Amino acid sequence: MLSALVREARPKQWIKNVLVFAAPGALGVLGQWTSLAPTLVMFGAFCLTASGTYFLNDIQDVARDRLHPKKRLRPIAAGEISMSTARLVAIALLVLGPLLAALTRPAAGVIVAIYAIVTVTYSMGLKNIVLLDLMIVASGFVLRAVGGAVGTDTRMSQWFVLCTSFGSLFIIGGKRFGEMQEMGSDAALTRVSLKDYSPAFLRMLVMVACSATLLAYCLWAFESADSVVSSFPYFELSIVPMALAIFRYLMIIEQGNASAPEDVFMADRAMQIYAALWLIVYGLGIYAN
Repeated sequence: MLSALVREARPKQWIKNVLVFAAPGALGVLGQWTSLAPTLVMFGAFCLTASGTYFLNDIQDVARDRLHPKKRLRPIAAGEISMSTARLVAIALLVLGPLLAALTRPAAGVIVAIYAIVTVTYSMGLKNIVLLDLMIVASGFVLRAVGGAVGTDTRMSQWFVLCTSFGSLFIIGGKRFGEMQEMGSDAALTRVSLKDYSPAFLRMLVMVACSATLLAYCLWAFESADSVVSSFPYFELSIVPMALAIFRYLMIIEQGNASAPEDVFMADRAMQIYAALWLIVYGLGIYAN
């Protein structure tokens, strides 16, 4: 039972919650325990809350998941966890997450609570509404980044917010395109909203979000460069690995292999190399100054 509960919590998905480190990391304050500690607490809070929403979502989708070649192996769909146990665990996690976040700052608890409410309403039916399903999932990424900023009382650049927003839409649009390619004519059986999308529309949405993400990041990098005195253009140079990572992911989307973004980030070596290069260059821009 414990193994099934852990698998249902989807720890692989927790990689999304590293976004809480983005705002304090961009300001170079993670080296201070007064900022690192609340960031770690926020990471844990989002992990608990997200896992609670996964339980709830799989309870709602149990019939559809049993028709999916991969999702049917999830513990709830496979019958490894009873529905009553799944509900109790979901409620416990959804309550504990915001309470844990509130230990940093009350406003941070509110942010995590909003994330929980938005995600629960998504699971309860909003995920079936075309376009709204994309925006809600994308908002979850933005709330993670905002939560990290609020929990550590750090400032967020307007370009950072835009980059996160369009980057999230880029990933979610690619995910939907990958699901459509993976399931073919049966796509709507496992995700109702897919019946209203077409490959052409999702391609167009991905391209718009991709372009906006790259533009917003460039403006964020230039803004960051203007905020420091440096003889070397670290922030400007960070645009190169970021652009490579974005274009690499665009290629993966076009191949129809982006239905599980967390698997892409964990397995694609090129993405990992570009991400590492970006962290090094951007990190030097922050800490070398």
